[in-house]
Amino acid sequence: MEDLLKKSIGALGYQLADFELSNHGKMLRVFIEKIHEVADPSGAVTVADCEAVSRHLQRVFEVDGIDYDRLEVSSPGLDRKLKTGADFSRFAGLEADVHLRLLVNGRRHVTGVITEVSGDQVKLATDGGLFAFEITNLKRARLVPKL
Repeated sequence: MEDLLKKSIGALGYQLADFELSNHGKMLRVFIEKIHEVADPSGAVTVADCEAVSRHLQRVFEVDGIDYDRLEVSSPGLDRKLKTGADFSRFAGLEADVHLRLLVNGRRHVTGVITEVSGDQVKLATDGGLFAFEITNLKRARLVPKL
């Protein structure tokens, strides 16, 4: 499913930020972004973008015989999920709220500014100093929105 979404959305000039299947695979949420969105905040995903992607995916799913009841397409939002090293690299300099699977320096939850991503390791600047963790230890992470 992920490869199909990436290919289909990429053909329209967007990239797949994330997707979720729920309700036994009948509900599909797709989060899209424009590739230049971070460098140019005025290029954020609009309702028209979501509508275009939604219509395109409906046709793709029909041709590929993918069964679903409901499709939602939206932007990942200001508090977007961070899943990969590339996500952390892309948003270096911004604050992230991170939850880990295993304790690191006695902590599983930390909030800090993303300072460096090197291979599979991410470093955050926190009030208590530099905090490093491995992506493989990541349970979930989100950007902390600044309004």
